[in-house]
This record gives sequence, structure tokens and C-alpha cells, in this order.
Amino acid sequence: MSAPHPSTAPLRICVYCGSRHGRSPAYAEAAQALGTAIGQRGYELVYGGGKVGLMGTVADAALAAGARVTGVIPESLEKLEVGHRGLSELHVVPTMHVRKQMMAERADAFIAMPGGIGTLEELYEVWTWRQLKYHDNPIALLDTGGYWQPLLRFMDHTVAEGFLAPAMREAVIVGEEPAALLDRVATAALAARGGDDYSKI
Repeated sequence: MSAPHPSTAPLRICVYCGSRHGRSPAYAEAAQALGTAIGQRGYELVYGGGKVGLMGTVADAALAAGARVTGVIPESLEKLEVGHRGLSELHVVPTMHVRKQMMAERADAFIAMPGGIGTLEELYEVWTWRQLKYHDNPIALLDTGGYWQPLLRFMDHTVAEGFLAPAMREAVIVGEEPAALLDRVATAALAARGGDDYSKI
């Protein structure tokens, strides 16, 4: 369980994103911009520990901008030699479940960039944990090129059909410009009550 975030400590931003670069160059450009913005603001990056795809891009950009970067990677992926060895910290853990919990425990906010089913799974899990009141940290989508619009339409559908409370849909911050989105997320993170408790997951 964590205490409310002290205003003097660097914000810890957890970024979920793809292990591929995607079709459009805009995705890598957004990852570069987000990592740079995290470092320029004196924040820390927490992410999945990989050196490939958007994961590697955001980590390298944050490191180049002076950020402390913590990666968490399961042994199965580390054995494939995709772990980033140039990080401030790299935790190699036994399972994906431990990976996701450790990332969440070290984060004050969550941003999902474009990615595949792994990114979607991470997003929905941390979103569910917020619904269950395990944390009240902000969750955001970096909507590069409108990537998340189909998902957001589907989530609006779940609200309309009575399966999701409107407040849970509205809790997600959405923005296209990396630095501006990061600033909105930081404001929300500083206003969070804290007291996160992931012991129940």
C-alpha cells in the first residue's frame, strides 16, 4: 500500500505500448516525444523493460532526456534477449502477473500508447483495478492518429448497453499531443488521494 504522492518526489509515469513500431512513423515519433517530455519534466518512466518497438523508443528517449527509467520484464521475454540493459533499473520477474503488479505499484499514473493485445490487456487490467478501488491514479490514452477511437466507441457502447458506469468511461484521459497529455495526467496524479492497495489482486 502506498501513501499519497509527496509533491517533492518525481512523478512516476507507467507507459504501456507495443513491442512493435506499428505501420505509421507517427507512433514512434509520439513515443519519442512522450519519453522526452517525461525526462524534461523530471519525471520517472516505468515500463515493460523491452528494448524493441515503441517500448525501446520511449525508454531511450526518456533516458536521453535525463529520466530515471525502471523496466519490469518476465523471465520468458528476457530469455529471448529483448530486455533493455541500459536502464536505471531492470527487474526480471517470474511471471507476467508479477510484472504488471510491480509496474502498477511503482506508478503514479498510467498512459497507454498504441499497441496490440498485450497493451490492451494491461490497459483493461489497470482500468479494472481502478473500478475496484485498488488505486485512484489517472489512466490516459495517447491517441496518436486517432488510434484509440474505435476502442473508445466500443466503450461508449458498453455504457449505452448498461455494462459500464459512465464515470468509469469518463475517468480515462484522452489526448493526441504527448506533452500536453502528460501535463494533464500529472495534474490528475497530484490530485489523487493515494493509498493504493494492490494486495488483493
